[in-house]
Amino acid sequence: MFHRNRFQRFGRLQDIEKSIEYENHALNLTPQGHPDLLYRHAALGVAYSDRFRRLGDFADLDKAIECDFRALALTSDNHPDLPDRHANLGASYHDRYKRLGEPNDLETAIGYLSRALALSSNNHPHLTFRYDALGVSYGDRYQLMGELEDLERSMEYRLRAIGLTPDGHPDLPRRHAALGVSYGERYQRLGDFTDLDKAIECDTRALELTPDNHPDLPRRHAALGMSYDDRYLYLGELSDLDKAMECKYRALELTPNDHPDLPRRHADLGVLHTEKYHRLGEFTELEKALEYHSCALTLTPNNHPHLPNRYSALGVSHDDRYRRLGEIADLEKAIEYHSNALSLTPIRHPHLPRRYEALGASYTNRYRHLDQIADLEKSIEFKSHALTLTPDNHPQLPRRYDALGLSHTDRYRRLDEIADLDKSIEYKSRALELTPEDHQSLARRHSSLGVSYTDRYQCLGELKDLDKSIECHFRALSLTPEEHPDSSVRHFNWALSCHDRYQHTHDSSHLSASLDSFHKASQLLNAAPREIFKYAFQWAKLASKNSYLDPLEAFRATINLLPHYIWLGATATQRYNDLFSAENVAVRAASVAIQSSEHTLALEWLEHARCVVWTQSLMLRSPVDILHSSHPDLAAQLQSVAWQLNQANSQSSESDSTTDTLEHRHRLAREYSDLLGQTRKLPGFEHFLQPTTCDELVQAARVGPIVVINCQDDHCDALVIMPGRGDITHIALPNFNGAKAQRTRSEMEMSVRSGRPTERGVGVGRRPVQEEEMELENVLAELWYDVVKPVLEFLGYVDDEATTQDMPHITWCPTGVISFLPLHAAGDYTKPLSRVFDYIISSYTPTLTALLASSPTTLGPESRVLLIGQEATLGHQPLPGTSKELASITNHTHGRVGHLQLSGSQATTAAVLDAMEQHDWVHLACHAHQSVDDPTESGFFLHDGTLDLGSINRRSFKGKGLAFLSACQTATGDSKLPDEAIHLASGMLMAGYSSVIATMWSVYDEDAPLVADSVYGQLMKDGKVGSGEAGKALHEAVAGLREKVGEKEFSRWVPYIHLGS
Repeated sequence: MFHRNRFQRFGRLQDIEKSIEYENHALNLTPQGHPDLLYRHAALGVAYSDRFRRLGDFADLDKAIECDFRALALTSDNHPDLPDRHANLGASYHDRYKRLGEPNDLETAIGYLSRALALSSNNHPHLTFRYDALGVSYGDRYQLMGELEDLERSMEYRLRAIGLTPDGHPDLPRRHAALGVSYGERYQRLGDFTDLDKAIECDTRALELTPDNHPDLPRRHAALGMSYDDRYLYLGELSDLDKAMECKYRALELTPNDHPDLPRRHADLGVLHTEKYHRLGEFTELEKALEYHSCALTLTPNNHPHLPNRYSALGVSHDDRYRRLGEIADLEKAIEYHSNALSLTPIRHPHLPRRYEALGASYTNRYRHLDQIADLEKSIEFKSHALTLTPDNHPQLPRRYDALGLSHTDRYRRLDEIADLDKSIEYKSRALELTPEDHQSLARRHSSLGVSYTDRYQCLGELKDLDKSIECHFRALSLTPEEHPDSSVRHFNWALSCHDRYQHTHDSSHLSASLDSFHKASQLLNAAPREIFKYAFQWAKLASKNSYLDPLEAFRATINLLPHYIWLGATATQRYNDLFSAENVAVRAASVAIQSSEHTLALEWLEHARCVVWTQSLMLRSPVDILHSSHPDLAAQLQSVAWQLNQANSQSSESDSTTDTLEHRHRLAREYSDLLGQTRKLPGFEHFLQPTTCDELVQAARVGPIVVINCQDDHCDALVIMPGRGDITHIALPNFNGAKAQRTRSEMEMSVRSGRPTERGVGVGRRPVQEEEMELENVLAELWYDVVKPVLEFLGYVDDEATTQDMPHITWCPTGVISFLPLHAAGDYTKPLSRVFDYIISSYTPTLTALLASSPTTLGPESRVLLIGQEATLGHQPLPGTSKELASITNHTHGRVGHLQLSGSQATTAAVLDAMEQHDWVHLACHAHQSVDDPTESGFFLHDGTLDLGSINRRSFKGKGLAFLSACQTATGDSKLPDEAIHLASGMLMAGYSSVIATMWSVYDEDAPLVADSVYGQLMKDGKVGSGEAGKALHEAVAGLREKVGEKEFSRWVPYIHLGS
């Protein structure tokens, strides 16, 4: 008894161990039939119960129930201890319910505890315990079944227990705490704020009365924290959230690692960090929430009644991270966790509506991501269930109405059914009506309803709907603090409404208000960067049609936000998906800048907002020598994190799917950003790794003019950079535009697709000129007259035909759809001296930065050329021409530079990759594969698999020379992302090769050796690349191929192109 009392006072584990040891010894020494036998069983049962509550070992609970049953069986009906026997057994069944969540155990507990109370006289010394225990059990049944009557009974019994407990009694703190729980639950059910005040009062009193070393102290802190959290959720005061976190952290700190409440402590903190993230928008809070919720789930046994809560909470955090970063893996995790939570929640459980609502919200997110109508229907189904199951007086009822209204808004915008719009307004209006005036969700209710009135105004054109929209959005904005993450969307909605009003009134004050809020909506404050980018981009698109909305400033905001939207911490696949949703923002922005005669700005925007993923990769591999000379420690940290991040970002999408990998990359991206921020605060490093300025970009024109072609829907322009000049010349191309480029590209693709092999292979010999070649000829003529010839005439290059030695060298930098078109082959092939190659040598570059990143190189005595050949590849056509091709190259390199040839079984992925690191040039004569889903998986088919770009990029080559990709479609881009240069050729440029020869479509195996022989014959004369030599060599080589196969065999000679310097 001494050890058990000391355990109950101080919670020392050794005391309960001693108590059980002594009680077992006493029981063993007590003979059957002895009058004290029932006391031995009862005492041992209590000791086992105490140890179960401390350690959570289910075997202890089974032993406790066994002892309690034997004690009850040995107790006569008129024995004065009979109420205690029922009470002990009721307490053990209650413990089993708390562990297993079986409703039958709870009913059994209530039965025994009720019997114990009925058998206890009014002056019974344990009457207080009877009331207290029943109060707890009825409270649990309320939590399970949601019946208000059970909550009222619980409060009645708990109030009686407190009334019978004298001041100074050791159980008084627990009684106050229990009553605080009931007040908190009644507040959550009925929304009466006085109940919340009473809950805080009871919880505070309970904490004050609990000694510092008491084992229940963690629970006291946790309970008070929960009440402060409830008050924060109602009033939105950050001070309440801070108090809640202080209490919950103290509770976790005081909870032993082996305590059964430990999962709940982690879960509670996860909830608070989630709420803080929602309030402040700080990504670190979201990551902490995920950490605590994951830990809570890991620590929770599979059969625990709180397991649904753990799944649900973790699902919410994954939903939040999906909305922040847009990664579909988070969304799938959210649906998985919410589905698990729903399946584990009993039919009549009061949390069932919450489960349906959460799962419905995840399906809403997936509908908006994938645009699958089935997801929208599921969202409506689950949210309808949630609303139906929510009692009329429940404080969450407004939230359920609003959630269902949002889904009807989505369905209206998808199906254009006015009935859905009406339902949306009906549900959102009801949500607003039910929301108290002092509730923090009031702003959200006004905003949500305002969106639906805007939709109806745009549908029906009735000014009364516009007035209501403006009223709602004004009220929402006025209720939202400027530092709140929702401030951005409030300003955006208000800006749209004011613009709608301006279009009717032409009142300058409405325009001024609209512009002011568009500016504020586009500021990178506390909202998710991807959301702010979308607001800025929508402003920019609207301003493109309405110049009074300041399109230049709108696009400036959009371009500045792009690096935050296309985040380094996201997977490559995710970044490409986000770029697709950015809808050619670079071309749009540059077009606006050109129309405003801001040519410098146009060039910078095209550079900063195109090839974004490649540019990020280059930035991670940028040398930090200057920083290292003055701040070596910071430079070392930056280089280390950049290297790790580049390695992580070069992984394939499949290897990116695990949570650990995602969170590791997120951490690295934040570290890298923080280190960049530190560096840029240093004197002289303010512009460290900042986007390249125009003054630097024009330095890329080293060997000849660079012509940037910007092609928008309704017009086309060229920006020309001349060597040695700092200005930019604009050439209007009025006869060409985006629509024409798209049509021309479709015609070209149809032509070459019907007349060429799908991969490099054996040709069919000389073909007669077919209709397909004629179509391609028409495409080349259009490009000549509408694009190329005007540029050459402006530059004065069509006056005289030049020899190859004297020809100017133009590097084309096309944007948008025109980047798929063969400008290097433009010409009217029915007239003499009307071909681009009569006047210039053509090269291409995806960006000007790619040219700046390279430098000329010369093969020396120690230099080496790597030759890779795969004559036979499983599943592909044989390439007999590769042997001849490599032999001809060997002839040119022999005696000039060293070379290594890896063919057939020698050409494994590991061997080739290692050899590339040791060699200056590489020639790949093999089949290749381009993945538009994940560019890092694009690669070359070798003997044992694919040598992909991700593997090449992880090696981070520097100072390499020529990469000759004598394979299929090595310069074919992704039609969805024309400005990202997603092809093997640009990948090799970014991997560190200054000059790349590649193909726009598949070539004939018989042609490849001829082109290679000519190129290497030219280049091996002086071994130089990087100053136009490779472009010139290819120009001559293709001329030879043209002469051999015939000028109008376009599909055979047109695909060969040169990229780089």
